[in-house]
Amino acid sequence: MLVFIVFALLIGTLVYKSMNTKYELVTKDYYKDELKYQDRIDAKNESSKLTDICILQDKDSIVIKFPKELDASSITSDIWFYCKTDETKDKHLKFESPAGKALAIPVSLVSKANYQVKVNYKTTKTNYYSEKEIIVR
Repeated sequence: MLVFIVFALLIGTLVYKSMNTKYELVTKDYYKDELKYQDRIDAKNESSKLTDICILQDKDSIVIKFPKELDASSITSDIWFYCKTDETKDKHLKFESPAGKALAIPVSLVSKANYQVKVNYKTTKTNYYSEKEIIVR
């Protein structure tokens, strides 16, 4: 009888925990984004022809340095700070940076966490895409 009671408690605990677990998708429109994935592959291939972007963090800001080959171009960027563990810490930012300038993002805009920074940037002619890992402190 004791074995059955312990078994029932174990099953009840597992059911309770599974019902209270949060399952978060990477994006809300997962299937719609999947259809556009070829565009991201093409942008990754274009960015592989350039030097890689550089993401640095100092006390007050996160600095994104775009490839030197794009110094003469104005760059429009869509930056997604993607926190794999907590969807509420995700942050989408859009910027227009003048030619040859690095982009400085105040640390106060993002929470302290581990992020995968997804940078989709484009010049007048070409789209580029790059991903980097960063720990915001």
